[in-house]
Amino acid sequence: MKIYTKTGDKGTTQVYTSEVLRLDKNDAILECYGSIDELNSHIGLLSALLGSADPSNSSNDDTSLSASFMFDIQKTLFSIGFAISDKPQIDENATQVLEDAIDKLQLELPPQTKFILPGGSQLAAQAHICRTVARRAERAVVTVSQQRNVPAICIQYLNRLSDYFFVAARALNFKSQIADIEV
Repeated sequence: MKIYTKTGDKGTTQVYTSEVLRLDKNDAILECYGSIDELNSHIGLLSALLGSADPSNSSNDDTSLSASFMFDIQKTLFSIGFAISDKPQIDENATQVLEDAIDKLQLELPPQTKFILPGGSQLAAQAHICRTVARRAERAVVTVSQQRNVPAICIQYLNRLSDYFFVAARALNFKSQIADIEV
């Protein structure tokens, strides 16, 4: 399969929904896909960093800070991309999995009493990037939902995902014994 087709050289691309559509590359649905794809790439980097930071971490599938957990998030984001354009195939428990992970991580953290800035450890900084890109992806999905029928779980999941990455960033700093940068 060729990676290039030259059909998009004039600023349009083909999207597969219940019908095949040709859209301008700046269409809201493509902005949405792009944000989700970018988020998935940042999560891939976080996953790689998690694996290299602590080799035992990548084999511990029970932790909500493992490369395996990140892979599950990536698969759900891929499903959200499909759900936006055509048929939803998202596990209805996906948001609950994130909420459980958030609750578990928060049990290990000291209370947050101030706003914090992104940063601290490299892992936490990358988790903060994931958080902000998740928020942008959420906004893009909301925009598309005003034009198309988007399953509510897509917005809900992205909303919770940004919450998860905020708590994950705090947990990664805490586990590294690096203080959050308070404002």
